[in-house]
Amino acid sequence: MRDFFAECLERYPVLEHCKNDILKSCNLLENAFRLGKKLLLCGNGGSAADCGHIAGELLKSFKSKRLVEDDFRRSAGDEIADNLQGALPAISLPDMVSINTAYANDCDPKYNFAQLVYALGFSGDVLLAISTSGNAKNVNLAATVARAKSMTVVGLTGESGGALAEKCDSCIRVPESETFKVQELHLPVYHTLCLMLEQKFFH
Repeated sequence: MRDFFAECLERYPVLEHCKNDILKSCNLLENAFRLGKKLLLCGNGGSAADCGHIAGELLKSFKSKRLVEDDFRRSAGDEIADNLQGALPAISLPDMVSINTAYANDCDPKYNFAQLVYALGFSGDVLLAISTSGNAKNVNLAATVARAKSMTVVGLTGESGGALAEKCDSCIRVPESETFKVQELHLPVYHTLCLMLEQKFFH
């Protein structure tokens, strides 16, 4: 089995700074998925795009072939089973355009993600909250709601962690502070998380 985590640190040695938090976050996600829980993701701007990217890597094959469960194959038949791929349940909240725009129009827009976490999150689920500064108001409010619903909160931020770090069970604070540089380091972090999870569940 490939050690994707070691490969990540070899390619991006600056991430040695947050290696323990990456591993802790992976373990939290693995535990939730093994219990049949789901992942919600939120962020703004480039981080919103990252939410969709991460969900996409989890909802279908990323690097490895993912076979569906034998029980499903027996129920659905070979043709359907051969055309589907194993998945880990993940929902990118920024991609829910209709409800986000309706909420922003009708209500206080900083509560947009908080509303969706309240509606879709349940005890044991995980919220992956992405904010380069850690201070995005709507992301922090979503994290507060997640904690109130007994969800696990994983943060992905820049070096300071901002206000978000205090709301997280695990916060991956990449060692940059300028927005685009933080985002450049977020990508190898979440690609590595997705690769590690895929290996754990589908290898």
